[in-house]
Amino acid sequence: MALNLDAVGAKGDPTGRSWTSKDALLYALGVGAGVQDPTGFELDFTTENSAGVVQRVLPTFVTIVGQGGGGLGDLNIDFTKMVHGEQMISLHGELPTDGAITVTTSVAGIYDKGSGALVVLESESVHADTGAPAFTSRSGLFVREAGGFGGPRGPEGDDESALAAEPVPDREPDEVVSYTTRDDQALLYRLSGDRNPLHSDPTFATRAGFDRPILHGLCTYGFTGRGLLHLVCGSDPARFGSMRARFSRPTMPGDTLTISVWDVSDQSPGAFRFRTETQRGQTVIDGGLLHLASA
Repeated sequence: MALNLDAVGAKGDPTGRSWTSKDALLYALGVGAGVQDPTGFELDFTTENSAGVVQRVLPTFVTIVGQGGGGLGDLNIDFTKMVHGEQMISLHGELPTDGAITVTTSVAGIYDKGSGALVVLESESVHADTGAPAFTSRSGLFVREAGGFGGPRGPEGDDESALAAEPVPDREPDEVVSYTTRDDQALLYRLSGDRNPLHSDPTFATRAGFDRPILHGLCTYGFTGRGLLHLVCGSDPARFGSMRARFSRPTMPGDTLTISVWDVSDQSPGAFRFRTETQRGQTVIDGGLLHLASA
């Protein structure tokens, strides 16, 4: 099945999305907030009525609310051969605890990776009440056996992509943090919207080639983003600018995730490279690049 290369540039219909304080709280729990210290420093992400604490929203919550937009046309994707390969988010400001946005999604590119193709969907979200930019979410979908059509391997002249593609610095990381996921982490995270049975149904997971249900890639992304928020943003969502990464292999519920961070502000102001590994030494998130928000 050949991809429809003419779909590049197609733009979907604007779609309204909204969320409440409860949705933000549930997402925070789904990516591990509060587990290590339920009454400690993450109360502003896990509660809405603690004395002296104002609720805030984890930046990676945009991966939940920033999806949408119909009418993209027929990409002709064989979904049995598709995996979520990359994810990027860029925020224009801190998210409110209750909000409404309008999301418009477009096909930003289709790139030839040889063994497969990378389909990039970009969603632009604006605040419904003001029309002001809220955030951008870009998803890279890798489709096996769809490459070899002679197209470009990636966007040209993209300095950020070039920096993310470089190996991490050949030195010890500047910051490291480890989080152990719960055995029921996928069951908790799925309540934020992704009900794919690959993450909950043992029979379905076995048919897909796994011994048991795997953790959502965007849950691992959320754990990683939470670590970056605390390590380099001083736990302040307003300082979190953009985050991009590549999913290199699945994570299992119960795994311990170690996030290593390198300051590369000498290459790009406010930039940090990062990588996430399991207790087995397997890299599960690679090509990581975070930029602090502009002052």
